[in-house]
Amino acid sequence: MGIRVLFFASLADTTGIRETSVKASGFPDVESIFNYFAKEHPVLENYRSSALFALNSDFTRPDTPVRDGDEVAFFPPVSGG
Repeated sequence: MGIRVLFFASLADTTGIRETSVKASGFPDVESIFNYFAKEHPVLENYRSSALFALNSDFTRPDTPVRDGDEVAFFPPVSGG
């Protein structure tokens, strides 16, 4: 099954990825998935301290555990006016 991974807004533009998936094995938490993609797309490191992480449609902490069948999403910082 795997873990569905979504990138939104400028993170999607930066990586060229809107949606993909990874095998669940080897990814203990949300941050480990971000780390995986940051190795392939080093520009993601510029967003590390401000990116928002979501697990199954709920915002979450980077250290939140993941499991097979989950959906993880990464959002750039947002502001309103």
